[in-house]
Amino acid sequence: MESKEIMRVDLRDETGATTAEYAITTLAACGFAALLVVLLKSEPINNILLNLMQTALGMGQ
Repeated sequence: MESKEIMRVDLRDETGATTAEYAITTLAACGFAALLVVLLKSEPINNILLNLMQTALGMGQ
């Protein structure tokens, strides 16, 4: 039985894929941070966090 070598050609060129993945991750992180800033600046969330901190420190009585 004769062994044959199979030549495989990888058609998926991934050059620059890592850079693109970093860029997408950075954009997602910036979007998430912007959402957090908007939420934390809102009055209802601010009141909830303030009440939570006061209760945790024993000043919410």
